Amino acid sequence: MSEISASHDRYVHPLSERYASPEMQRVFSPAHRFGTWRRIWLALAEAQQELGLDIPAEALEQMRATLDDLDLAAAAEYERRFRHDVMAHVHLFGDAAPAARGIIHLGATSAFIGDNTDLILHREALELLRARMVRSVAALAGFARTHRELPTLGYTHFQPAQPTTVGKRATLWIQDLLLDVEEVEFRLQTLRFRGVRGTTGTQASFLELFEGDHGKVEALDRLVGEKMGFTENYGVSGQTYPRKVDAALAGTLAGIGASISRFGNDLRLLAHLREVEEPFEEEQIGSSAMPYKRNPMRAERMCALGRHAITLFQDPANTAATQWLERTLDDSANRRLSIPDTYLTLDGALVLYENVASDLRVHPAVVARNLEVHLPFMATETILMHAVTRGGDRQELHERIRRHAFAAAARMKEGEEADLVERIAGDPAFGIDEAGIRALMVPRRFVGRAPEQVDAFLRDWVAPVLERRLEAAMELAAPEVRV
Repeated sequence: MSEISASHDRYVHPLSERYASPEMQRVFSPAHRFGTWRRIWLALAEAQQELGLDIPAEALEQMRATLDDLDLAAAAEYERRFRHDVMAHVHLFGDAAPAARGIIHLGATSAFIGDNTDLILHREALELLRARMVRSVAALAGFARTHRELPTLGYTHFQPAQPTTVGKRATLWIQDLLLDVEEVEFRLQTLRFRGVRGTTGTQASFLELFEGDHGKVEALDRLVGEKMGFTENYGVSGQTYPRKVDAALAGTLAGIGASISRFGNDLRLLAHLREVEEPFEEEQIGSSAMPYKRNPMRAERMCALGRHAITLFQDPANTAATQWLERTLDDSANRRLSIPDTYLTLDGALVLYENVASDLRVHPAVVARNLEVHLPFMATETILMHAVTRGGDRQELHERIRRHAFAAAARMKEGEEADLVERIAGDPAFGIDEAGIRALMVPRRFVGRAPEQVDAFLRDWVAPVLERRLEAAMELAAPEVRV
């Protein structure tokens, strides 16, 4: 086998190969996971010593000195022998810290180390997603401010409706992200530690260690959580923390996926209208067969990844629904897949989101032309009010406009220009000539309070979030987009 084929003969996950950032990949990397295991084992041993157990100081010193001294090849060999990942790393940590060999994992279960680590990884991944969303909000806020007054045709049902502004439309995308940030912050505030609970959640092993002292067991439970950065533990547990926690978090993540998909779909529609486009690089190829094409590839990928995150919600929800009594192990393999995949998927999508939002291309001439085609229809209510104030009958005029509008629309469907202005100008019931009608058809007149709404939204809703979160979010490295 050639050197190239030998190095590419195993499946590589697209999330790590193409989409997710190094930062999110690190959160779920083996080195970080197993390093977190060691930190939790250290916290347990420290707390046990503080509460009176005979834990040698040398053991703690060696544990602290070797938290990241990970020989993953040796761990794999231990796991091959023991068929147990946690015990493999107990032995590996004992090799690195021999003075602690007899006290590592004292009184604990596999769920103690695995579940508490998962909660820590949830926290870190949520914080990273929040930072990415805040960066995207900042990018869109600049876009909304720049285009706060640019009138554009609004759509409902993707049918022409009343005009809005390009900036106002962007605030809808921002608001989706702000709601997601709010939801993530709620999840972070209510995320708790599983704690020190034992095999079925009764803490029986720890009660033995502390010779029946319930107070010390309760203190141990609390103290380990505090050492790992949690102010609260879940009130009770079986062997695991409630799998409803994963389901709730997955619901929040699915909501982010929906926001990403909504933004991507809007961009795809606007690209078709040639009004707004995503970045397109100088040598980028849109189609292998059609050289002229500029496919909205980034937006399409955002939609694909967002959809995947939405779909992955079903795994944690079904896992929570099928837990048996104190615990069943059918959650393990599923959670190894579904939890990291959801975060990695959204991370990759949000890297794209920021990239696109930071360099949206608006074509004002096309925006104006598309609005101009439909503006006579938009202006009919203004024309109606103008004619009524001059003594016309509102109901009669409404019916006349309806018939004129349908006739003009029928011409458009035949490929001809609409003649609504000429029809109304030629109808003596309205008492207004063509020049008078066209004087009313100023696009800015029909956008209502859209520019003022942009200003108020950016001031009252966006600015407070950016003031709290943007500085920290900008410490992330500039995202690399692999397209």
